[in-house]
Amino acid sequence: MAIKPTDNETFYREVDEELRRDQMRTIWERYGKLAILGVVLILAAIAGVIWWKNQQEVKAGKQGEELVAAFDDIGKRDKKAALPRLDALAKSDKPGYKVAGLLTKADLAIEDNNLDGAAQLLQQISNDQSLDPVYRDLALVRLTHVQFDKLQPQAVVDRLKGHAVTGNPWFGSAGEMVAISYLKLGKQKEAGQIFAAMAKDKKVPESIRSRATQMAGSLGFDAVVEPAAKQEGNQ
Repeated sequence: MAIKPTDNETFYREVDEELRRDQMRTIWERYGKLAILGVVLILAAIAGVIWWKNQQEVKAGKQGEELVAAFDDIGKRDKKAALPRLDALAKSDKPGYKVAGLLTKADLAIEDNNLDGAAQLLQQISNDQSLDPVYRDLALVRLTHVQFDKLQPQAVVDRLKGHAVTGNPWFGSAGEMVAISYLKLGKQKEAGQIFAAMAKDKKVPESIRSRATQMAGSLGFDAVVEPAAKQEGNQ
């Protein structure tokens, strides 16, 4: 339950500063890893949608066959056969295939715990001004997730703050990383505001909204959305 202003005053009187810091540390330890896992699952789904959309727009040809073959190889755990196909696709003049090749190579690198290699591939997409912003933004969020444990909290905020706003398609995934970074910086108010906004945004995936509601409440922000019928009755 969110803490109301009057409850906040009582809370701060009864609990000293050190205990509150310990509570916030416990919250991060409990939910932080789940938040990052949620980012991975969401971005994987988004990447799949982008690839599917590209298949509808680009006439199937040799590159399409190569991409399908690469996925088949990966499904068979034959990375050695898949990588040459992905290398060729990564040089494609068709943006969708190029991004699919690079993203898949990055995922394979992550699977092999080669985070530096994955970061280089994602950085390549993010920096390519010839690509549609949707691809570059996807790569930037994915890149930040890969580097999250090594980045300074302020660096995460600076990189993703523009995406951690209501209405942005990456609000859920970017918002969690920015909010968690604010917690690390001791900026509980800023973190709470983002968690509360995510909790109330119905376009944010339900799993993220659920975590955001709990985090916002623990920080003293009301993140409970009133049912439509109740809201109409109050008008």
